[in-house]
Amino acid sequence: MKTPAEIKQIALQTIADETAAIEGLKNSINNDFVKCVELILQSGGRVVVTGIGKSANIAAKIVSTLNSTGTQAVFMHAADAVHGDLGMIRQEDIVICLSKSGNTPEIKVLVPLLKLMGNKLVALVGNLSSYLALQADVILDSSVLREACPNNLAPTSSTTAQLVMGDALAVALLECRGFTAGDFARYHPGGALGKRLYLRVADLYINNEKPVISPDTGIREIILEISSRRLGCTAVVENDKLAGIITDGDLRRMLQGNTDVTRLKARDILSPHPLTVTSDALVSDALDLMRSRNITQLLVVDNGTYLGVIHLHDILKEGII
Repeated sequence: MKTPAEIKQIALQTIADETAAIEGLKNSINNDFVKCVELILQSGGRVVVTGIGKSANIAAKIVSTLNSTGTQAVFMHAADAVHGDLGMIRQEDIVICLSKSGNTPEIKVLVPLLKLMGNKLVALVGNLSSYLALQADVILDSSVLREACPNNLAPTSSTTAQLVMGDALAVALLECRGFTAGDFARYHPGGALGKRLYLRVADLYINNEKPVISPDTGIREIILEISSRRLGCTAVVENDKLAGIITDGDLRRMLQGNTDVTRLKARDILSPHPLTVTSDALVSDALDLMRSRNITQLLVVDNGTYLGVIHLHDILKEGII
């Protein structure tokens, strides 16, 4: 059994080996890499990514990254390709084949079929003298000096290199396409990241009560309005215009500072210049404003008209943090 210190050293050495493998990829960002990006951009088709074994797992992840960043891609397992899945490939598609050795039997069967179909073939390969590399139109070199595995056998550094090369390709395509944060939001509508980019204040405040009083409202009615609406505040409106806000914090401070509060009106305790947000503002911007001012709610106001309240709890329920 290894000691705790030895276990930590094994992990650190693995990280060091894989870091070195990634550093080595810098020499692979060459004219072939540029040609691959240009082929994909100029193609009217998709990117079909294929591989066998661990390379197939990395290929599936690269497909996911490409699709989420604006490049249409599909995954095809190399073993399944020769049993019918070749039918998914269109004439205009670019095929990227992942392999460390470039000489596996499945690859040797698949490559001639791809060449016969006339598709451009990109080899993301770790052996530049392999069958796959020699047959490819473009080579993305993912070779590594050794695996992080102590026996230099288990795919570790090599699959990390494939993954990073795939990310480099996806990001280069993203930049060339001018893929924006708004585009990203359209492809990720269900996650917290996407919500930060598309969810608007109008989507949330309409689900809340609309606390409102006049400047002449008495203390009892003010307390009832704030407590019944359960938003921790109420807007004060006069002649259809926002005159201010009263929060439960304002009430506490008022009660601490006055011996007789029975004659006080809303106009006596309101804050006349409350922070507001428009209904079309991003919820993420509203959250940033709340955090910067250490408050939990904002009045929603469009063109001077009070519409309602958005609360911190509304935003947290959406998973935006």
